[in-house]
Amino acid sequence: MKESEIQKKIAERLKKNGWWVTKLIQTTTNGIPDLMAIRNGHVIFLEVKQPGKDATELQQYVISTLNKVGVFARVVNCLEDVDIFCYKFQ
Repeated sequence: MKESEIQKKIAERLKKNGWWVTKLIQTTTNGIPDLMAIRNGHVIFLEVKQPGKDATELQQYVISTLNKVGVFARVVNCLEDVDIFCYKFQ
């Protein structure tokens, strides 16, 4: 399955669970994750990859930096990854 198809399914799943979701296409921060989702004051960032593919060094650095400042950021590649934490933020 293409990365864009996985992104779409993940965004739809999050929206069904009450998240406001946007795809970050072009920002002034290189390496920013693909999706940003907000619900109940919680913000999460998701870098979507095809199964077996890894985030780039820059993407890993940005995700690590986001986590260090207290923002939840992860690399995901399937709906099950999202389901694991989707209900954590209520």
